[in-house]
Amino acid sequence: MTKTAYIDFRNLSLMGNDTMQTRRDWMKSATLLGASAIGYTVAGPTVRGNGSEGSGAEAINIGSRRELFVDQYLIERLDDARLELHRPQRREIVFRTDAPWEGNGSAYQSVFRDGDVFRMYYRGGHHTASKAYEKEKNSWETLCLAESHDGIHWTRPELDIVEFQGSTKNNLILDADMVSEIGGSPAHTATFKDTNPDCPDEERYKIVIVGSKPRGLYLLVSADGVHFRLKSKQPFTTTGAFDSQNLMFWDSVGKVYREYHRQFDQGVRGIMTASSLDPNRFPEPQWLDYPGAAEQALYTNQIQPYYRAPHILMGFPMRYMDRGWSPSMEQLPGLEERQYRAKQHPRYGTTVTDAAFMTSRDGETFSRWDEAFIRPGPATKDSWVYGDNFIFWGMLQTKSDLDGAPDDISLYATEGYWQGDSTTVRRYTLRQDGFVSARAGWKGGSVLTKPLVFDGSRLELNFATSAAGSIRVEIQDGEGKPVDGFALQDCPEIFGDSITRTVVWKDTQDLSSLSGKPVRLRFDLQDADIFSFQFSNAGGEAR
Repeated sequence: MTKTAYIDFRNLSLMGNDTMQTRRDWMKSATLLGASAIGYTVAGPTVRGNGSEGSGAEAINIGSRRELFVDQYLIERLDDARLELHRPQRREIVFRTDAPWEGNGSAYQSVFRDGDVFRMYYRGGHHTASKAYEKEKNSWETLCLAESHDGIHWTRPELDIVEFQGSTKNNLILDADMVSEIGGSPAHTATFKDTNPDCPDEERYKIVIVGSKPRGLYLLVSADGVHFRLKSKQPFTTTGAFDSQNLMFWDSVGKVYREYHRQFDQGVRGIMTASSLDPNRFPEPQWLDYPGAAEQALYTNQIQPYYRAPHILMGFPMRYMDRGWSPSMEQLPGLEERQYRAKQHPRYGTTVTDAAFMTSRDGETFSRWDEAFIRPGPATKDSWVYGDNFIFWGMLQTKSDLDGAPDDISLYATEGYWQGDSTTVRRYTLRQDGFVSARAGWKGGSVLTKPLVFDGSRLELNFATSAAGSIRVEIQDGEGKPVDGFALQDCPEIFGDSITRTVVWKDTQDLSSLSGKPVRLRFDLQDADIFSFQFSNAGGEAR
């Protein structure tokens, strides 16, 4: 196979020891460099790392954790291959906020699995700059709860907590009166289930809420995820604008709480973060860093540990783009509504939004794609609106609609924000680990990893090929020489589409003799994608 172009990261960056269990140390040892430094183009984001260069560098200890090709952390060289961002598949409308106490201003949704049920927390009410609000002034200072068993069909439980028009038979769990002592705004909340094993049961569920007495972020806590109380009258952080969805979660890898919130940097919407052992108090926050990425206004952050590889944080920020008035703007759907909103503020008429994708291994430095993860899509009456393509915080593993296929990842996003009388919830699906792949076309290409140390006896791949495509895997020693019995010619062609396929060389798949030793992996690809790999002690099915 003739190679005409490659990207070699060995002499452009540095590698370090990956044995300490913090994302900051992983990031310091990473090699995530821009291809522009050597005159080639790589699809995807670039981040610069630290370490010591050359083949004598200490191997990265990946243990038995699942590794995704969402960044260049493990990649030493791409040879006629690239990293490819995959956009989720647009699915059905699963919910409309059309109950009398809800409206077109529903936003800042949080979704997560809670036992055998999925929960969605979301803001109710109309946007105050919409025509619907002029007709019926439904307050959006409310928080609602919906539930589902499949991620598609959602119902509103009757909770008997908040009165609306003389009745408590609704799914409201919070209004402004319930948090008046801190000047709290249920319109700006994020809800999560605390997975810290040391968290008291009576505080297992938490809401991050904006308060004004003083201005800052506060916590509400609950034992059941329905009945919440104020944790403290003191905010856990006060440096920020907070006029967005502000998040907190337990990082099971770093063993800390992480919070992410809105702030402005010279007028540009951005994200700040801090970490703490105590969810009730955080140090001064720091700005996120996106080396190599274009400057863009990020309205939300939606950062979370990826549930199948929690050492990798993923964010799905909504990007804010004020395009101004132009012939193209006037050709977008809903011109009359757009002009109506612009009378209240010009940007209400000329801003459009989409969704981006970014990842981090330390929680502060993110590899961010400049291309959209979700585009606004076809020009319909509920598209190309400021506030659309807002991905909910959280992702759900749901059943595939294909009989016998592996589960999908379901993501959810808004449509028709402040357009009519309700907000629409659209479901999107993606294969597990399917955010980014290492890809080569028909002419073929290869991916070479940096030196790795693994723990396990088998190598499993999440991959897809065409009917004529293939993958072969070679294991090299720390110096780059094929290990006897595990060279390319020893690996039969792998083809198909599977989230868990065990690699076989000749008549063996047993790698226990190489466990704990520095190795490199070479993946030869032809019309194929690899999404992730993992060393384990249990073989995967050949699906």
